Amino acid sequence: MEILLNPNVAYVLIMATVLLTLVIVITPGTGVPEVLLIFCLMLVGYEVYHLGINAWAVAVLLLSLIPFFIAIRSKVWRLPFLALMILLMVGGSLFLFTNAQGWPAVDPVLAVIVSVTSGGLVWVGVERSWVAMQKRPLQDPNALVGQVGEARTDVHATGSVQVGAELWSARSETLIEAGSVVRVVRRDGFVLVVEKESE
Repeated sequence: MEILLNPNVAYVLIMATVLLTLVIVITPGTGVPEVLLIFCLMLVGYEVYHLGINAWAVAVLLLSLIPFFIAIRSKVWRLPFLALMILLMVGGSLFLFTNAQGWPAVDPVLAVIVSVTSGGLVWVGVERSWVAMQKRPLQDPNALVGQVGEARTDVHATGSVQVGAELWSARSETLIEAGSVVRVVRRDGFVLVVEKESE
């Protein structure tokens, strides 16, 4: 465990923890980053307890989260806010651990490399997430409204219809016999409301 008390190793581990936190914000719910984050937080707690930490540097690192969240929500100014986030990460990183004279105990070259790499990864993640959020879903159930299909069973309170290549649960105001041509009127959750298509 002595290697964890090296300021450079401690710094890399802290930055990995920050990066994992941002990854969880960008892509929540996968499980693996969350488990890694818990493990990293335990190691970081051990390091901070034994090495101490510069509170001002932590404040600057926490401040870097503000432009990050603005960048996620912004439609126009994403790049400047991401650049500001990276700049704050570098500034906070340099002074995270200091020696007795107040000078950085973390290698400045390492701090710049890790901050720029972490910021770059976050930058790419935010950009890809933004592009993904702007795309229309490939399977859009609302696109079924107005389409024509076939009743596979009798449809009234319940039933099944085939629209395109998919079988859907359906209901209708009136009884529709199996084999009839139907038109989708609206969608109610995952149930299609249909009517018999006039001949």
